[in-house]
Amino acid sequence: MVSQPLRNRCGESKSPYVRAHADNPTAWQLWTPEAIQLARDTNRLLFVSIGYSACHWCHVMAHESFDDPKIAQILNEHFIPVKIDREERPDIDRQYMDFVQATTGGGGWPLNVFVTPDLEPVFGGTYWANPRAGGPSRGADFEQILRMMERIWREQEEKCRESGRSVIEQLSQITQAGDRRANADGEENGLELGLLQESYSHYKRTFDSTYGGFGRAPKFPTPAHLGHLLKLSSYPSELREVVGEDSCRDARAMAVKTLESMAKGGIKDQIGHGFARYSVTRNWSLPHFEKMLYDNAQLLPVYLDAYLVTRSPLFKETTRDIATYLTTQPMMSSLGGIHASEDADSLPTANDAHKREGAFYVWTMDEFKKILTEEEAQICARYWNVQPQGNVERHHDVQGELKGQNTLCVTAEPKDLAKESGKSEDEVRDIIRSGRQKLLAYRDAQRPRPSLDDKIVTSWNGLAIGGLARAGASLNEPAYINAAVKAVECIRERLFDTNTGTLRRVYREGPGETPGFADDYAFLIAGLIDLYGATFDDKWLSLVDTLQKTQIEQFWDTDNHGFFSTPAGQPDILIRSKDAVDNAEPSTNGVSANNLFRLAALLDDAGYQQRANQTLTAFVGEMSEHPAGYSGLMSSLVASKLGMKNLFVSGEGPVADAVVRKFSQSVAPAHTLLRIGAGSQSEWLRHRNDLLPDLDPEREMVQLCEGRMCRLLGEDEIEKLFAE
Repeated sequence: MVSQPLRNRCGESKSPYVRAHADNPTAWQLWTPEAIQLARDTNRLLFVSIGYSACHWCHVMAHESFDDPKIAQILNEHFIPVKIDREERPDIDRQYMDFVQATTGGGGWPLNVFVTPDLEPVFGGTYWANPRAGGPSRGADFEQILRMMERIWREQEEKCRESGRSVIEQLSQITQAGDRRANADGEENGLELGLLQESYSHYKRTFDSTYGGFGRAPKFPTPAHLGHLLKLSSYPSELREVVGEDSCRDARAMAVKTLESMAKGGIKDQIGHGFARYSVTRNWSLPHFEKMLYDNAQLLPVYLDAYLVTRSPLFKETTRDIATYLTTQPMMSSLGGIHASEDADSLPTANDAHKREGAFYVWTMDEFKKILTEEEAQICARYWNVQPQGNVERHHDVQGELKGQNTLCVTAEPKDLAKESGKSEDEVRDIIRSGRQKLLAYRDAQRPRPSLDDKIVTSWNGLAIGGLARAGASLNEPAYINAAVKAVECIRERLFDTNTGTLRRVYREGPGETPGFADDYAFLIAGLIDLYGATFDDKWLSLVDTLQKTQIEQFWDTDNHGFFSTPAGQPDILIRSKDAVDNAEPSTNGVSANNLFRLAALLDDAGYQQRANQTLTAFVGEMSEHPAGYSGLMSSLVASKLGMKNLFVSGEGPVADAVVRKFSQSVAPAHTLLRIGAGSQSEWLRHRNDLLPDLDPEREMVQLCEGRMCRLLGEDEIEKLFAE
C-alpha cells in the first residue's frame, strides 16, 4: 500500500490539457519514472488516461467521472491514475491506441487503458459513462469497469500479466512481419506504378458521389489522400498512361467534389476562418467543433493545389482563409510559432457557467433577425440554411446542447438567391458579405472564444510552415512567407539545439522535456524544403541537412530500413514501431521518403537517394496489400520509378523569372527547383552540391537535371514542360 495518500500532480505539468485536471479529486500522477516505480512498489495497475485539450469527450468524462468523489476514491485507493497529453507523448498514445484498436475494433479519445506495473496493457477503451453523473445509462459503466479491474488484478494478477505480455508479443509480431516481408523482397521489391491504379480503385469504390468524401459518417478531411488524388492528373504522361487518363481525371474530380463540399459545409467556419476536426454527418453539415493545427496546416496546400489545377475562386478563397487562420490571433503566437488547437466547447455567453459544444459557432434564427437587417437575415438564412427550429437533427445531438441551433452551411447559390429576391447576383453577394461581417463582429464581441491550447508542437508547425511558404509564393502573398519564417525562427531559437542538431517536441513556458520524435524531424524538414522553394535562401537547406542527418542517426532502422517513430533505448516504449499509414496526420515514413528524394535532387546526394529508395522498399508488403493507405509513399514510388527532375535556374531575366513563377503556380510532383544568383542566398548550396560550383550564377540559364544528367532548356521546352 501507499504510505501516504497520493496527491494530484497535474498542476506541475505545462500542458493545458493536463493542468485542466488539477482540481479533480482524482490523484492524477504524471507519466514519469517515479509514477511507474510507484505502481511497481505498490503492485497496482496504472490507469492511464490520454487525451488532448480540444477534445469534447475528454471534457465530458472529466466532469462526469474524474470530478466524481466516488470514482476518484476508487481510482486513488486501487490504481495509480496517470494523465497524459497525447500531443506531448504521441508515442505512448500510439502504443496503447494500437492495443485498444486491436482488442475492441475502435479507438479515439479519451483513451483509457489499465496497464501493469511493467507497462503491458490489460484492458482499455475510450469514453466510459458515469450514469450517476448524467452519462448514458446504456453501455459501459465506468464505476463497474473500475471495480471489475480491481477485482481481477487482486484475484488473477498472473493472468493479467500473462495477457499483457501476450498482447505485446502479438503486436510486436505484426510489426516484425512487415519488416520480414520487406527484407525478403530486398531493394528491388517489385513495387510497380500499377499500385497507383489500385489505390485509385479503392477510393472510387468508397467515394460518396452525392456529398463527396469517402464512406459514410463520420467523415474526416483526409488531406493526404485528397492531395494524392489531385496529383494523379499532374504526373508526367507516362504515369498517367499507366493509371489511365480517365482514372486520373476521375481522381481529380473526386478530390474537387470533396473539397467543394467541405468548403461549403459546417466543417468550415463560415463566419470566421479555418476548419473543424471532422463532420459528424455524411453531408459535412455538423462538425465536431474543435479546430486542430495539423488539420488546417495540411488542408492549406491541398486547397492550394486544387486551386492551381482548377483555378476555382472558391478554392483560392479557401486557401487564403486557412492561411489567415494560421497567421492571425489566436493561432499565431507572439513568439512566432503556431498554437496547437482551439477547443470544441465554450461558454455561450460571458454570464454562463457551463460550456457547451459548438457554442461559439452555432446560431439561432432569432439571432440572425436581431443582428442583421430584415433583408440580410432573409438572404443570409437561405444562404446558410438557418431554420427557425434549428437544423441539427436530434439523433446527432446526444447531449441536447444544440437544440434550436443552426450550423452554417452554404446550401443556396447567389445566382438562385438573386432570382428569388429580384436582386442582381452582385447585390446578393454584397448582402452576404455584409451579413458575415456583422455576425463575425457580434461573435467576437459577445461570445467567449473557445479555450486555446497554446503549445507550439514542432511537427505541426513544420506542416504549417510548408503550406504557408507554398501559398505565399503561389499567391504572391509575402505575409504568408514571413509567417513561415517566424515559425521556423521560433523553433530554431527555442526547440533546436545547435550543438547536437536535435529537436524537442513541444514549447510552452519553455521547451518541454520530451525530445523530438521522427515526425517532428520529418514534418519540419518538409516545411523547410518548401520554404527554400519560396525564398531560395540556402540557410533553410543547411538546416534541413543537419536535421536530416540527425533523423537518420536517431531513428533509422539499419536492419530493415525505414524510420522508427521513437529513438532506440526508450524505457517506456514496449514496441518500437514505424509509421507508414496516412491517417489524421501524414505518415512519418511517407513524408521522410519524399524529403529524401527531394534532397537527393537538390543537393546531388547519392546517400540520400539510397535511403529514399530503402525507406520506400521497407513497406513493400503493406503497400502491395493495402495501397490506399499509403498515399504519402505513392509520390515516392513515382520518384523511384520515373526519377526526380530538378530545374536549375541561374541568373536573372524574363526567362528565369518566368520559370520560377510558373513553377510556384503549378502542381509539379516529382520535381524540384533550385536557384542561384539573382539575389538568392546560395553560397552554402554551391559548396554542398557538386554540380553547382562551375555554374555562372550571373548567367541567365535554365537546366533540367535527372540524376547527374543535365541539359539546357529553351523557351519552347520550358513552355512544354509546364503545359504537360
